[in-house]
Amino acid sequence: MWTADVILAVVLAACTVGTALRQGDAGMVVPPGKVPLFQGPVPVPVPPPPPAGWVPDLGPVGHLEPWQLVLAALTALPLAARRRYPLTAFGAVIVTTLLFNQRLGAGDTTVYTFLSCVVAAYSAAVYSPHRLRALAGVLTGAALIATFSEENFPYVTPGVVPFLLLAGVGLGANATHVWKQRVHALEVRQEAATRLALDSERARIARELHDIVTHNVSVMVIQAGAARKVMDAAPDRAREALLAVEAGGRTALAELRQVMGLLTPSDEDPGIGTNAETGADLAPQPNLSQVPALVGRVRATGVPVELTVTGSPVPLPAGVGLTAYRVVQEALTNTVKHAAGATVRVVLEHTPDALHVVVTDTGGTASASAGTGTGRGLTGLRERVSLHGGTLRAGGRPTGGYRVDAVLPTEGYRVDAVLPTGEPS
Repeated sequence: MWTADVILAVVLAACTVGTALRQGDAGMVVPPGKVPLFQGPVPVPVPPPPPAGWVPDLGPVGHLEPWQLVLAALTALPLAARRRYPLTAFGAVIVTTLLFNQRLGAGDTTVYTFLSCVVAAYSAAVYSPHRLRALAGVLTGAALIATFSEENFPYVTPGVVPFLLLAGVGLGANATHVWKQRVHALEVRQEAATRLALDSERARIARELHDIVTHNVSVMVIQAGAARKVMDAAPDRAREALLAVEAGGRTALAELRQVMGLLTPSDEDPGIGTNAETGADLAPQPNLSQVPALVGRVRATGVPVELTVTGSPVPLPAGVGLTAYRVVQEALTNTVKHAAGATVRVVLEHTPDALHVVVTDTGGTASASAGTGTGRGLTGLRERVSLHGGTLRAGGRPTGGYRVDAVLPTEGYRVDAVLPTGEPS
């Protein structure tokens, strides 16, 4: 398209300059208003033969100044940028056309200057993203051309009519093609945006399911293994472990119902997202106020966990509270899965502008059933924390064990979450 526009601009400029040169060589200008539209060929007066030895003085360039030839070329050359800068190209063509025709007068060049104006106006109307500006510009340009129609409107002969008709058909076909291309491009962008939204939502759901299922199932596996080992020797302890497995399963089901309730339209199944027996809404998603309960459940599996809360708690949005909860949950889950026998310390440090969540363990023997981690949990945590403007660092400690350190900004947040308070437990 860029090549076609350059060729069009150069051809029209060459035609305008060549016609101007011929008009200057003839030494005459067709008087305005003397030849009506669609008249036959304009008679050109034949000058008397020059005397012998006479040499004509053609002036600088065929009775035309060089700046006039430059102005003639500029009536069409701006069309090279008619798609990229349609309004600018249209304004340049209109201004140079008016100046050139005022200086040179009406003649054969008006055919090409008028055609350049038509192409520029078409480009402004079709390619400009600013519809109101394009409409105002085209109307203003048309008014200027009409005001000085004697110098700017071409003298149409019957031989030019088919050319004008074919040019109109070509412009209309090109306009239709351009609109189809724009519609197709818009559809492609919408499909890409839809796919991006779906991928983001899938990633968010995967993070939620990972946090919910991995933690609760890990705790259930540990409790079930403990119950199996002490079932014969200590039935009471086995019974307590099985009750913990049941409680973990119920918690996992409740949180899974919450996620499914967010995914399913409310008019499909009123049971989704509510308690099947009572019909009451499930509890809201966890936040910092439920961290002590989370620590207690992990401690009940036999993992020594210490929780420390320092500083003055700052009210947090539900999203930030949920993120802090998930950081603690993922760190404890990794300890249960990969560091059996380790001691864990959870620190929630409240400062005036941030919440620091630090979970460390002393390391231990990897669980035989743990397998190799995929790293998805920590990747999801980093995305969660960065979504709220925070940072997360995770890695091994020089003295052994593992450390997860998250910083969540809290400055300027309003009250919409209940935070745990009290002395270290």
